Parts: sequence; structure tokens; C-alpha cells
Amino acid sequence: MAGRALRLPWVWVPLLFILALGIGFGWGAWRNLCVDCPSIAQIHTWEPQQTSKVFSHDGQLIGELGIERRTPVAYQALPSHVPQAFIAVEDRRFFRHQGVDGRGVARAVLGVAVTGSFRGGGGSTITQQLARNMFETIGFEKRVERKLKELQVALELERAYSKEQILEAYMNQINLGHGWWGIQTAARNYFGKDALELNPAEAAMLAAIANRPMYYSPLRNQDAARSRRNLVLDRMAREGFLSRQEASEWQAHPLPSERADGSGTDAPYFTEWVRQIVQSRFGSQVYTGGLQIHTTLDVGMQRAAEGAMERGFNRVESRPGFRHPKYEETADRREAFAESNSPYLQGMFVALDPHTGSVRALVGGRDYEQSRFNRALQARRQPGSSFKTFVYAAAMAAGIPASYILADAPVVRSQVDGTEWRPQNFSGDFDGDMTLREAFRRSINMVAIKLADEEVGLETVAQTARRLGIRTEIPRFPSIAIGSPDVLPIQMAEAYSAFAALGTKVRPFPILRVESADGEVLWEPQPERTQVLDPLAARLMVSLMEDVVDRGTAANGVRNVGGLPYEVPAAGKTGTTNNSTDVWFVGFTPDIQAAVWFGMDRPQRIYTGATGGGDAAPVWGDFMRQVYMGTEEEANGGGGGTPPLLEIPEPWSTEGLISLQVDNRTGLLASQWCPENRRYTEFFLPGTEPTEPCDDTSGRIRVPRWP
Repeated sequence: MAGRALRLPWVWVPLLFILALGIGFGWGAWRNLCVDCPSIAQIHTWEPQQTSKVFSHDGQLIGELGIERRTPVAYQALPSHVPQAFIAVEDRRFFRHQGVDGRGVARAVLGVAVTGSFRGGGGSTITQQLARNMFETIGFEKRVERKLKELQVALELERAYSKEQILEAYMNQINLGHGWWGIQTAARNYFGKDALELNPAEAAMLAAIANRPMYYSPLRNQDAARSRRNLVLDRMAREGFLSRQEASEWQAHPLPSERADGSGTDAPYFTEWVRQIVQSRFGSQVYTGGLQIHTTLDVGMQRAAEGAMERGFNRVESRPGFRHPKYEETADRREAFAESNSPYLQGMFVALDPHTGSVRALVGGRDYEQSRFNRALQARRQPGSSFKTFVYAAAMAAGIPASYILADAPVVRSQVDGTEWRPQNFSGDFDGDMTLREAFRRSINMVAIKLADEEVGLETVAQTARRLGIRTEIPRFPSIAIGSPDVLPIQMAEAYSAFAALGTKVRPFPILRVESADGEVLWEPQPERTQVLDPLAARLMVSLMEDVVDRGTAANGVRNVGGLPYEVPAAGKTGTTNNSTDVWFVGFTPDIQAAVWFGMDRPQRIYTGATGGGDAAPVWGDFMRQVYMGTEEEANGGGGGTPPLLEIPEPWSTEGLISLQVDNRTGLLASQWCPENRRYTEFFLPGTEPTEPCDDTSGRIRVPRWP
């Protein structure tokens, strides 16, 4: 009866109509479901976001810049067990389906029917996972609509790409925890090796992490990571990718417990400086475009600087008078301090090539994670006696010889508020008449003040400092002669390059060139060189600063404590501010220059008696010793140490200067009428040398005037 009814047109025609209507409605819904999904054209042209890579001057990776840290790697370059690990645990029928696994879909549908949600199993293939990872418009929420969108794009991907291409894209796209995207970046960070070097246990670990990145990360949850890793190895054995014995052996392989050495940023303050510069020029491309940023950083010098600074911090904090919180006590709390507000001793170090401006090493503070304030670039601090170099440079350029005599005697100056300024020497004593060379070597305050205020002029001193590279404000007060203006350390380094390069200063800069992901050079900044001093006047200043390092306020710190041999030619100037609040040393050899500073972020006495010669100069000497002599670490169980980074240079030539024997009490030519023990060799600019012989047999001292 029912069969005869179904054969009647008035029965089956409506049924066919309803069926067609349902099919049409379903097809239309299917076609319109993914109007906001990527088109086939987008799929064919899609490229993953890539971090920009920051390289040292010799091509070592020192950091990455980007929202998602990712470095693509080719499928063909990988050992077979790497993709096999992902297939075994994520999609064992990957090479047999067309983007959708029927069994997985059935399991997901059953889960929805039973639980009303997708918690029982998602049923997504690797292709579907890639689809939702590639295109944010699909979304990640567990809804039927999202699953259908994912399915549509997965089918499109299967038509557009080969299985190997899909698997390659998946492994390069997937999130593997801690902001590390793709197997290459994850391999570098978890294991300290490239993805093509992964063994089966490591490949299984990455495949395990992919399921729940932060839960299964071995850096966070060792037990869960080991259990999941071993599950992946079991499934690799089940699929025939490994033998049961191999899987068992690899399950005993240790897991990483901390980020791999050498996989992070070697110089975080330096890298952040680079990021700011590149972002100002290329915008958001720095985070997504895979730029290759080649910098001036020398990894060996950076490590030498960090080691020397660490020993310097420990040396200062072990002083009997040091009363501040120590870094170890504070760092254990892992606080983050706003701007320049850390409670413990801080410091900075910057080294550069004085001929090109290439910054070779930079330490901007004690702990980048706690305080990202870059003291090398941002801290405005008083330079103390290291500013005297500009006073003496102005004098040498004006033709005042280094043998010129001034009296180390009390100075009194009236101030705007009606009070009197009575500066003191560091020793508290006054030693009478002396040459400028001796005053500079001993860093005598009174002579520097008189030279600036009475002989050269404060305006000339300020203009000299400005011409050399000090761009912060320089008030025209006598106190500038002993370093009262606030300066930026990077500008002090720039200014001293004019002496190291004999008259030509360079602007410090951290970037050699920026390339696209394909290797096209997009930007190649050139050194900014400016002739700011007469070469002979600069060479005369170098001679004064050589005395500081070899016989003056920096000699013990550089040569003895720092260990820099006398065979390495070196020059520089110490700096100490009132109340020992800031200590400096800025110096150079013929081919490398460095500046060191220590102080508290909130200015206060470091400890009673802190000095640039005693605290900053040893760090400089330590760094230069490593650069020119290498290190020996056998005593500490550190192996054979490190080789020198630079060859010992020839000293600066004195060609063009006049060399004469003079008397150190009168500044006149040495003669038989003056004591032998007062003779020394002095250099002069042509035309500024003395012509009269010393004659003080009557006890009178004749002081020559400069031209």
C-alpha cells in the first residue's frame, strides 16, 4: 500500500522538491558560510609573518624582533623523523585523506551528540589546523560554524598545495610556546640547535608541545612534557617510523629544563636600540617582514664587556663602605623597576671603533628584565673630571703648551645667589705651581678651573665640548671645568673618538645594513665623520691621556687591577663627581674606545672614597686585556680561555710635534742651571715651544706666557 502511494506523483514530486530545496539551501549556506574566509588567491599568495633577525657584524644571530618569533625551514632539509613525529600524534592518516579525515569527523560528531560540545575530540587534520593557524578570520572557538569554515579552507589548501608543502607550512606556522613559532625557532630555543639537527626524542618533544604549548613545555612542566613526549614516541613506533626498541631508548633521553644557551639575545640593551632605529625607518615591517639586520656588535667584545662589568659590580659591592642593597638580594624578588629607579648599583659600558663609529659592545644596565632604562643612551649624569679633557683640548687648540705653569691654589668664585663657591681637590691639599701635564695626570681641580675660567674662557670650553659631540646643555659656570654639566654617556664616547682618531670624531651607530628577507639591501647607513680638532692638537691631548693611564689617576686601575700590559698603548681620563656619586673612565687604544660608568639610579654616594680610577678604570683595563691578550680560565675550570680579539696596535705617531726636554717647575727648556730630577720630555705644537733656558739658581721661578 505504501509502495503504491510512493509511486503517485502527488507524493514523490513534493518530496523531490523538498529534497532539492534542502540541497539548494545547504549548498547556498555552504557557499555563503565562508564569505569572510580567504580566497584561493589569498591562499596561493599567503606568507607567514617572520621575525626580523638581528646579526652581529660577523653574522651571528643575536636576537629576533617580532610578534611571533619564527624562522621558516624547508621540508626537504629536515630528517624524516621530524615530520613523522607530528604525523604520528596529530594526523596519522595525513597522506591518505584529502584534508578531512572521515573517522576524525565521525568521532567529533559523536562527541557533540554525547556531550553537546567539542570537548570529546576536535577531529581536526593537520590541514585543518594549518587553515585556522594561517587565517585569523576562521577563529579558534569550538563552534560548528568554525569547524565548517576550517573544513572549507582545508579542502582549498589540499587543492592548492602538495602534502609536503602543507606539512612544511604547518611545522613552520605552529605555536610551540614562549612566543616561539615554528620548529626552527623552537629548536634553537629549547635545544640550542637547528631543526635539521633534531633527534627523534627532540622531534617528539616539539610534536608533543604543539597540542597545548604552555602546558606541555618542558621549561614549565617536566612531568607532563615527558609523558606527552613518550606518547608521541610510542605512536611513532606504532606507525612504523621507529622500532619499539628505538622508541624505548629515546624515551630515556633527557628533557631541557631551561632555555638553551646562546638561543636568546646576547645584548638586550643593544638589540632594543637597534629595534627603535629600524622601527623608526621601516615601521611595523620590522615585526612581520623578516628583515635581516646586520649590526656592528662584536659578540666576543660584548661578552668581554659583560664579564668585566660583572667583576666590576662585584668589586664595588664588596667595598667595606658599600651600604646599598646588593643586586643578588634585589634580583631574587624579580621586580620590574620603572625607568631609572632600581635600588642597587648600576653601570654602563659602551665600546666603539673610533674610526667608523661602529658600536662593538654595549651594556645599558645590570638587568634588562628588571630595568630596560638604557643608561648608555638615556642617563644624564655628571661626568666629573672626565670633562676636563675638553678644557685641556680647548687650551691645546689655542696654542697653550702642556708645559704651561698654573698654580694649584684655592679658588673662590662669587655665585648668583651671593654665596661663594670654594671648590676642593680630591685630596683636599694644594700643591702650588705645576705644569698642565702634571695637573691633568693628577686630575687637579684648581688648575682645570683656572685654565677654563682665566686662560681659555668658559664659552670656548663649552663650544669645544659641543663641537666634539656633547649636545646636552652646558651652563657657562666655572664648575663646568670639573664636570658639573649633565651628559649622556654615548655622547662622551663620541667626543673622545676625536682624540683616538686624531681630530676626527664619529657618531656612534649600531647598524651596518638592513636587508629584506630575500637579501636585498634596503638601507646601508654610512659613518658620520666630522673634523673637529687639529690633528696635532689632538695628538698632544692623546699624549696627556697616555700619562693618565701609565702614570696618573688611572694607572693602578688599568694596568695593575685591570691587568692591561704596558705594551698595549692606551690613553684616557678618569672622572669622579662630588660625594663619589658617579665614577667614570673613558679611554681608548689606537683602534678601540670604551667608556665605563658606575652609579646609583637615584644619585647618591656609591661609597666613601669611590673613584673613577679605583672603580671604573679596572673594568676598562679588564675589557682591553681580554681584547688584546685573551683570557686564561684554567684556574677556574673554564678550559683554555679565549684568544685575543685584536692584535696589539702600534702606538700613535708623534710626527709633526716638537719634542724637547723641559723643566717641570718653570716650563722652560731644561738646562744645567736647573735640577736634573725636574727634567722631562714634552711635546709641542710648532711655534708654541719654549725658547728660553731654565735658570732658577736664585730661587726664583720664571713662568713663560703662552703666545
